[in-house]
Amino acid sequence: MPLPAMTHSSAFLLPASAPSPSNDAATTTYALVVLNQRLPRFAPLLWARARLRLCADGGANRVFDGMPELLPGEDPAEVRARYKPDVIKGDMDSIRPEVKDYYSNLGTNIVDESHDQDTTDLHKCVSFITRDLPVSDKSNLCILVLGALGGRFDHEMGNINVLYRYSSTKIVLLSDDCSIFLLPKTHTHEIHIEKSIEGPHCGLIPIGGPSTSTTTAGLRWNLDNTSMSYGGLVSTSNIVDDDIVTVTSDSDLVWTISLRN
Repeated sequence: MPLPAMTHSSAFLLPASAPSPSNDAATTTYALVVLNQRLPRFAPLLWARARLRLCADGGANRVFDGMPELLPGEDPAEVRARYKPDVIKGDMDSIRPEVKDYYSNLGTNIVDESHDQDTTDLHKCVSFITRDLPVSDKSNLCILVLGALGGRFDHEMGNINVLYRYSSTKIVLLSDDCSIFLLPKTHTHEIHIEKSIEGPHCGLIPIGGPSTSTTTAGLRWNLDNTSMSYGGLVSTSNIVDDDIVTVTSDSDLVWTISLRN
């Protein structure tokens, strides 16, 4: 029996005035998570598109400091009041006391989970979203994560591990330079490339185990029942040639693509 198909698109990064070749942005429910790294340039755009906005612990500092920096023509106090997270969640070891008090006074829900040291702040936020997001149908849910890349390598790997742990949920890790998401082996994948904002460089990396067979179409150097593993071949520095890339694999894969400045 053929595998079910899953589609992917970065249309959420297109300017609000730009038409998208796919209608994913119109049908998807977005939740936004901000981690404790510098905000990317498109943070205000994604904030406006999100149904729910969470800061993971020190991510609240980044919103408090970074949103006024991204909108230098506006009054900083008005920017901070407008970009108020719905929830701040985590072990509360990084958020500054004055930032916590500021958002608490504005009505942000502060959820202290300092008792839980076995999961990362991103894991805590994803668990909260998948459990408590007030929508009846979560099948079109996509969680966008800012600040998941850069900084300490163990943090980056912990964030990628969340993709693997929540393989049935669409989660996209974003920085100014690239996006990363999981292609679970339970599906074939059709990735719609938004060439005005992403590419051409991309990569496919097996996670959780080697791939004995991965096949792609739409890349400069396609894979044809190719084996990939650490210590062997991984598809890095590949190039997107077509508007749609298809991927089928017997292993979960991490897909990454560069973002244009």
